[in-house]
Amino acid sequence: MNFEAELQERVSGIEAILRQYLPAEEGYQKTVLEAMNYSVLAGGKRLRPMLMQEVFRLFGGKGRLVEPFMAAIEMIHTYSLVHDDLPCMDNDEYRRGRKTTHAVYGEGMAVLAGDALLNYAFETACKAFTMPEAAQSIDGLNRCAKAMAILAGKAGIYGMIGGQTADTEAEELPEEQVTQELLLFIHENKTAALIQSSMMIGAVLAGAADGQLEALERIGSNIGLAFQIQDDILDLTSSLEVLGKQTGSDLKNHKVTYVSLNGMEKSTEQVRRLSEEAIAGLACVAAQEGMPQADTRRNDFLEKLVEDLITRKK
Repeated sequence: MNFEAELQERVSGIEAILRQYLPAEEGYQKTVLEAMNYSVLAGGKRLRPMLMQEVFRLFGGKGRLVEPFMAAIEMIHTYSLVHDDLPCMDNDEYRRGRKTTHAVYGEGMAVLAGDALLNYAFETACKAFTMPEAAQSIDGLNRCAKAMAILAGKAGIYGMIGGQTADTEAEELPEEQVTQELLLFIHENKTAALIQSSMMIGAVLAGAADGQLEALERIGSNIGLAFQIQDDILDLTSSLEVLGKQTGSDLKNHKVTYVSLNGMEKSTEQVRRLSEEAIAGLACVAAQEGMPQADTRRNDFLEKLVEDLITRKK
């Protein structure tokens, strides 16, 4: 398997799906539409829609039912980055190698662009209900409804927003009050929740059982935690030229991170352990009784994708 070639092929496919669902830049609200598209089309790993698509395929999903949800999860992720970069939050000027949305369009328009992306994400996901794969059966409609509930829950106050809230408040706490328990809550919700959502939605739309969804939720938690710890490591060890965004922002904003709390050696070991557990979990889910005939190449790609994202250098 040529992983890099397959990865690029999938990224290109996701970019095409995103462009299909993004709004036309016209009308009196044109500026906010431009800011939305600027933010979404800034590049990036496309991790969340890619995980959703691969898990959908892993569980035997066929057709295009997953595509509106793929676009929606990337819009939600992008809106969170737009708001995270704001002067009142992390105050970052660069994201994915170019100026952040507020640096180009102004703070007020960046707030509106983030709000618009969140709303438009659900408008986009709703389009799945009218697709033939869903509209022609009660089962298809139920799958879409279940996927929508996962999307809303993991992005909301008991998911990403809850984690972001705890993260923001933790910046004002004395360092000794930022406990391992609090940090775990932040990472599991701010970062892992959307990864869990991506994998669970892909499985739900393909008809996975509740037990399989629970397993994927645990796997997504491991991936999200490892991803965030690696992000904290790179913030200390990498550079703007390599990452495409400013480094050292955690120190600048007096953030307690997994690395500052546990040290570099323990953090690196935790990334390795979580990565191994996530990959082993994927293999177990794929081997469960009742799964469709496995596509070995695709399973290999999914496992390699997880490993590559967790242990990335940029």
